[in-house]
Amino acid sequence: MSIPQEGGGPIESFSQLAEYMQAGEKPKSDWRIGTEHEKFGYCEAQHKPLPYDGPCSIKAMLEGLRDAYGWKPIEEQGKIIGLEANGGNVSLEPGGQLELSGAPLETIHQTCDEVNQHLREVQSVADKIGARFIGLGAAPEWSYEDMSMMPKGRYQLMTDYMDKVGTMGKTMMYRTCTVQVNLDFASEADMVQKMRVAVALQPVATALFANSPFLDGKPNGMKSWRSYVWQNLDAQRTGMLPFVFEEGFGYQAWVDYVLDVPMYFVYRDGKYINALGQSFRDFLNGELPALPGEKPTLSDWADHMTTVFPEARAKKFIEMRGADGGPWRRLCALPALWVGLTYDQGALDAAWDLVKDWDHDTREGLRKAAAVDALQGESHGVKLHDLAREVVNISREGLKARAMPGAGGLIPDETHFLNALEESVETGRVPADELLEKYHGEWNGDLSKIYSEYSY
Repeated sequence: MSIPQEGGGPIESFSQLAEYMQAGEKPKSDWRIGTEHEKFGYCEAQHKPLPYDGPCSIKAMLEGLRDAYGWKPIEEQGKIIGLEANGGNVSLEPGGQLELSGAPLETIHQTCDEVNQHLREVQSVADKIGARFIGLGAAPEWSYEDMSMMPKGRYQLMTDYMDKVGTMGKTMMYRTCTVQVNLDFASEADMVQKMRVAVALQPVATALFANSPFLDGKPNGMKSWRSYVWQNLDAQRTGMLPFVFEEGFGYQAWVDYVLDVPMYFVYRDGKYINALGQSFRDFLNGELPALPGEKPTLSDWADHMTTVFPEARAKKFIEMRGADGGPWRRLCALPALWVGLTYDQGALDAAWDLVKDWDHDTREGLRKAAAVDALQGESHGVKLHDLAREVVNISREGLKARAMPGAGGLIPDETHFLNALEESVETGRVPADELLEKYHGEWNGDLSKIYSEYSY
């Protein structure tokens, strides 16, 4: 989850909220790719999740990365809770899931190099403290009680609030991992088209990357349990956002949506002030109960924008949020999929043509079907396997058209990063299918074997 935003001056007019988004506009030549991925850490000897403190711990990991690789520490209340360097950062999810939020980079070649370097660094530090990391969408065995809360004030507030809205908030916070990509837009119209394609096609990403079929040590009846969890959270800040497809959608409509989402907190002087359930509209009027008489800054607005969690999220860029965390080779496939679909206008138009006639029931039905059946799911006559084949083909053509070379020009474009997805389209099998086959076959129901076979 996000670290506190900085640098925003006072909000003096309502128009600044939409202007904040507009300030993210970039010419195509300046579009970049920001890849994020989360992973579960555990102590190898006991297969138990990493606590915050101790010899085999999150703190030891962060300090090891700091000391060995020159990352600058980020602290809260005197405790190390993250790292930053070269435009990227390493942060912590509530249960200690370690997240790389990568720097904005020009090509998939570069972002994949960044991912690979990060995982090699993590592996080297983990080896020294007896830890390992695994890429899955949900913790296969650990309960909420097994997970240590990381020492971040934001998480204390959110944990207390989660029992009041939805049914699976704490499961989401502590027992799930995702991989996502952040992408740019050139104009309001470009943002609108990309958001519509992003929201409509998130179920395809969910299906292709489905990798969370276990919970509490056994199959859970889903291929993407993580996606199912997101369907049972605070409805005011999650979902498929029907208003995105309505006439007139743009910056102001997004601002109105975010303003209607109840607040979590205000960040002041290194501390999170409880504003649970309060209104940012009241804050704009100087009437926030948590800070009577005080008005917000643009940093407060940026923080509040990070507390909405729909399938795709708009800020100064667009976040694609539908995929489970997964194996090493798929971490580069997720940004490749979306870059191919959205960074070439021909591909973006083709993707929009696929989805423009769908209604909300079709989109929502695909979201639910993807969680249960992955590529075998369907909704209102739309089969996810067939749809995924078309989507991956469009993405491939988009990457060809981008023609971004790698390896000093030896690799002509970025299309090879889609290979893992093309295998899934060819076979109809996604990571969850492989895991379930192993569980019911050679593992003979012994889920502990997942650690030795699937850790990084």
